Amino acid sequence: MSAPNETREHILVEFDAGICTISFRRPHKKNAFSVAMYTAINAGFEQARERGDVRVILLRGSEGVFTAGNDLQDFMQAPPTGTNSPVARFLAHLVACEKPIVAAVEGPAIGIGVTMLLHCDLVYAGESARFHMPFVNLGLCPEAGSSYLLPRLMGYQRAAELLLLGEPFTAQVAYEYGLINQVLADAAVLDRAHSIAVSLSKKPPAALRNSKRLMRDGYRAAVTQAMAAEFESFGAGLTSPEAAEAFAAFFAKREPDFSKFE
Repeated sequence: MSAPNETREHILVEFDAGICTISFRRPHKKNAFSVAMYTAINAGFEQARERGDVRVILLRGSEGVFTAGNDLQDFMQAPPTGTNSPVARFLAHLVACEKPIVAAVEGPAIGIGVTMLLHCDLVYAGESARFHMPFVNLGLCPEAGSSYLLPRLMGYQRAAELLLLGEPFTAQVAYEYGLINQVLADAAVLDRAHSIAVSLSKKPPAALRNSKRLMRDGYRAAVTQAMAAEFESFGAGLTSPEAAEAFAAFFAKREPDFSKFE
């Protein structure tokens, strides 16, 4: 059974043939997430998780962009506080979602645009995809359980390179490091991700859910614990002098100066 599609705050939620597609649609801001967008995404997840006819969730960007991560101006005006904030609820949905999550990545995937992929089950990226986790560069720490998951996915040295240096990396590197399943021509990414979602939607739903649960249960508690520690450090970092300098430099389009900090 299908339901009317719904567009709210630059998020389009579509239901069709067992697939819930959540599209990020704010291209003039490179699909950067506002608090209102998190709220709309959470509503989409809640519907998808509650509806028995939804078998798979597909996450995608729009107009050749996945997401530039958090909208920093919006983020600083309403920083996440507490486990009921829209950001925290989004992360909780990613961790707790029983149904398979497929992602189609084109263009920039920054910050949470990368770390959310650690909670997706299958990820397909275009040749244009560029991944970037600049948390340290902004005076912050990693989030979404990435401080736990990345070293275990790709080894400590590779994770340290990506998190501590905070430099962009290509889709090919993401593939070699195990972050994504396949690199495709940009024009083929969404079709491939959708075809995978269709294939999953036709499989026995309980068997899918149980298989995902069994694969993730072994480390779910550790991820939840890591996310709680990250959330505390991230919140403290937002009010730190280092973050103040990093954000001021970002908005002034200049190089930050951290030489006075110890």
